[in-house]
Amino acid sequence: MDLSNLKPAEGATQAGQRLGRGEGSGRGGHSSTRGTKGQSSRSGAGTRPIWFEGGQTPLFQRVPKHGFNNAPFRTDYAIANVKRLQRLLDEEVLDEDEPVTPELLADLGVVRTANRVKILGDGDLFDALEVKAHAFSESARQKIKQAGGSVTVVDQ
Repeated sequence: MDLSNLKPAEGATQAGQRLGRGEGSGRGGHSSTRGTKGQSSRSGAGTRPIWFEGGQTPLFQRVPKHGFNNAPFRTDYAIANVKRLQRLLDEEVLDEDEPVTPELLADLGVVRTANRVKILGDGDLFDALEVKAHAFSESARQKIKQAGGSVTVVDQ
C-alpha cells in the first residue's frame, strides 16, 4: 500500500451540484441560482480584478499623484540607543576596553545589519566606551563624551 492506492471511504464524497442544466434538475432553470439580472448573474462575473469597484472610479485614480517622494533616495539606519550599550556593559556582554563597532553590534543582535548603524541618545551611559558607527545623534555624542568615551564616524 502506498499513496497512489489511497482513496476516500465509500460514500464519503459526493459529486458537486451541477447548475444550469434545465428546469428538471432542481437547481437551474432560467437563472441557475444566480438570481436575476446584474453583473454577478452573467458569465465571467468572477473574473473581475481585485481592485474593481463596480464601475466607480477606482481609488488609485482618485488619489492625487503629483509631488515628490523621497523614499527611493532615503538612507535607512539600523538604530541602537545609548541605554542599550549601558545594559550590555551591565550584563558584562561588552568589555569597556574593546571598541563598539557596527559588526560587534550586529553579532550581539543589537542591530540586524552592520551596513548603516546610527547611535541615538535615549538613556544614560556611565562607562567610557569607544564607539564607532556610521552616524550619531547629537545627544548620543554628548552622553558618550560625558562618560569619558570617544565617538568615531565610520565611512560606508
